[in-house]
Amino acid sequence: MSKLEEEEKKALANAETEQFEADRLVKEKEHRENIAARNAEAKAPDDEEDAEGEEDEDEDEMPPKQKFIQICISTGLLIAAYLINRALPDLKMWQRLLIYLVPYLAGGFDVLREAGEGIAHGEVFNESFLMSLATVGALLIGFVPGGKAMFPEAVFVMLFFQVGELFEGIAEGNSRKAISQLLDIRPDTANLVCDGEVKVVSPQEVQVGDILLVKPGEKVPMDGVVIEGSSSLDTVALTGESLPRDVTVGDQILSGCVNQNGMLRMRVEKEFGASTASKILDLVEHAGSRKSRSEKFISRFAAVYTPIVVLAAVVLAFLPPVLSGDFVGHFATWLLRGLTFLIVSCPCALVVSVPLAFFGGIGAASRIGVLIKGSGYMDALSRTDTVVFDKTGTLTKGVFEVTSIHPEAIEAKELLHLAAHVERYSTHPIAVSLRAAFGKEDDGCSVDDVEEIAGRGIRAKVNGRTVCVGNQKMMEDIGADWKICDEPGTIIHVAIDGKYAGHIHINDVEKPDARQAIAALKAAGIHKTVMLTGDREKVAQRVAEDLGVDEYHAELLPADKVSKVEELLHNEPEKHALVFVGDGINDAPVLARADVGIAMGALGSDAAIEAADVVLMDDKPSKIEKAIRISRHTIRIAKQNIVLALVIKVAILLLAAAGLAPMWLAVFGDTGVLILCVLNSARTLYTGRKGKQ
Repeated sequence: MSKLEEEEKKALANAETEQFEADRLVKEKEHRENIAARNAEAKAPDDEEDAEGEEDEDEDEMPPKQKFIQICISTGLLIAAYLINRALPDLKMWQRLLIYLVPYLAGGFDVLREAGEGIAHGEVFNESFLMSLATVGALLIGFVPGGKAMFPEAVFVMLFFQVGELFEGIAEGNSRKAISQLLDIRPDTANLVCDGEVKVVSPQEVQVGDILLVKPGEKVPMDGVVIEGSSSLDTVALTGESLPRDVTVGDQILSGCVNQNGMLRMRVEKEFGASTASKILDLVEHAGSRKSRSEKFISRFAAVYTPIVVLAAVVLAFLPPVLSGDFVGHFATWLLRGLTFLIVSCPCALVVSVPLAFFGGIGAASRIGVLIKGSGYMDALSRTDTVVFDKTGTLTKGVFEVTSIHPEAIEAKELLHLAAHVERYSTHPIAVSLRAAFGKEDDGCSVDDVEEIAGRGIRAKVNGRTVCVGNQKMMEDIGADWKICDEPGTIIHVAIDGKYAGHIHINDVEKPDARQAIAALKAAGIHKTVMLTGDREKVAQRVAEDLGVDEYHAELLPADKVSKVEELLHNEPEKHALVFVGDGINDAPVLARADVGIAMGALGSDAAIEAADVVLMDDKPSKIEKAIRISRHTIRIAKQNIVLALVIKVAILLLAAAGLAPMWLAVFGDTGVLILCVLNSARTLYTGRKGKQ
């Protein structure tokens, strides 16, 4: 083949590649538009309702700073009211009530409003209603015959409840701030190159195929490929890794990364809504909709528990005086017990602290580049007993590399040189690995008469010599006396002018932290690790032994992997969970079947983000053990909150029913426990920081 013919062949191949890429981008755009249209049509009503609900919720919530000012004002007014009453001991009961109503309303007007709104919407039994009922009762108990005025106590109860609300707001704000800082990755503008000029536009206006300019210090606005320039990218917001990633022409770059130094020109490959940053933000924002078993239990418990305790408080206030025969004489005493019972019965410590713990845990996992799609999956992760791995792309790099060269009659360097030239025009992964190992694309050697033989290999003339590169069948076809190689992996035989010249061993190499990941899982108490692969038995055995995997199954088709996971699930105890770890693209059926599907190497992979329950934003299997530890820590804190709240509340409820619990103890049983549980939940925010669990 002449040089002119060679150049024409290259140009034709490039043109075909560009046309294929253009067609692919057009089809991808049309596909995404169809999906977006269907999703918008199906979810529009729900989204509108969610938006209205979120707007109403935001209007109801008072910022912590404003809440603190409200508490300070009410406290000052309470002190003033107390001093006025001490200075004027002859005031009538209704006059004292009016004086204490000022600090009461100043500190609790929003609680009274929420209680009223709940009644209007048919949601009577919430914490605002219980607190309003109890404190209004305390204000009025002095007007009951035999009753003692409790004006300061009523205001104090409302104030302490607001202190609990303040702590809750601060803790939740810190949780949201931690996640919003972590995921502050979606840029507001993009530098669009149009007709030689650079225009600053909104990323939503950018189309697939447009050219963008990314300056040093700016966030990459869209997913795409570098067409000019080189730089280092800060990917910490996506992967949790502080080590920058070097990129140059031809490299894929993702939205949300920060360009650290060089100027980059990129071609956009995904629309803004389909970009990595947008998908991550959407994933985290909707993580709260997938509730854990603990949260579901608390929701059901609160729905049944609250009406029961209200009824119990009413019975406690009215039934004993009726049975005593002297209703008027005993009513004030039992009414006070009923009010105390009502105060301590508020379930807000449970309703608030448990979801807050999961919210913090999801944020802690996100900080290290692990995106958990909901607290339900975090619950399942904490119960992990078996971890099943796909081999290629999960425990190994999924990229072939030359691991050894075995020459017969020539030097190793010359053997690799000839094989790389024969494979010069092939796009097969084996050919790519040979060229990468040789390093030089063109060193002046002539390559002619390239012929690919299906199922055998490639034959070509290199500098006039006929070189055959392929498997043992090709060697047998040409009569070359090939040698057996016992090394696991792919063996490429080479013959020169019909005589055997040696073989090259190519293998899929292990990931650097794969062995560490298996060891860490075992140290974390994981009972069994399993590897599934479609590769040959020898290759699977070597990888399993090198990494320390407990069990492996080789030569499996995709359907066989599903069957094997089904079998493992059948043998798994019900209280335990099975995790499958795959690359998220060709393992979607198995990811969906496992209790928890984890997508490895999901940086920029749409299929991984869609198919998996947990997404690792880099390709490090060592993150799995960290995700399990964070999940266990979160579940432990949630359970601590449940036990702490229930034990203290039940104890004080019994004391209140017996008349042994003063109102300040009832306040501690409600708001005090809430503060303790919220502070305990806040610990999940710091899980995994500086190596601490």
